Amino acid sequence: MIDFPLDGLLDEQACLRWLEQHLHPGGLRCPRCGGAERRLARRRTIPAYRCKGCDRYYTALTGTVFEKTQQSPSKIVLMLRGIAKGEPTARLARELNICRKQMHTLRHRVQDNLYETLPTHALEEPAFEADELYQNAGEKRSAPPRSRRPAPAPGEQAPGARHV
Repeated sequence: MIDFPLDGLLDEQACLRWLEQHLHPGGLRCPRCGGAERRLARRRTIPAYRCKGCDRYYTALTGTVFEKTQQSPSKIVLMLRGIAKGEPTARLARELNICRKQMHTLRHRVQDNLYETLPTHALEEPAFEADELYQNAGEKRSAPPRSRRPAPAPGEQAPGARHV
């Protein structure tokens, strides 16, 4: 099987915008004071900002499970895609050129975060629809027919043609 390094084919700025949109749906704000006013503190693949209100340093990954990682936005997007598809950790690590142990740690952080945000209450609607995929496909075949002749006694040869 061939692993293709897809992170080189993705646009870093588009991936950064996608991450900001999905990690901060209300817009990127200061984690301390909640202010939206910011100034650019450092240009990197993931830019860092300083809040104009409280001078807090933050990035788009601050306060998320990817906070301390140094991965590019394209690798993070591909990592999330692979986790959502159920790709094995070792394969994702190879494809993204990440240490398997780090990939394992990041995967567990994402999964733990998902488990923490699962709804704890029952569904509001008492009725639901089911797919017909698992309906009975027909009757089972019957057992093969058994011979009506009695079985030969131990040590005797069964009647019938002999092959020499």
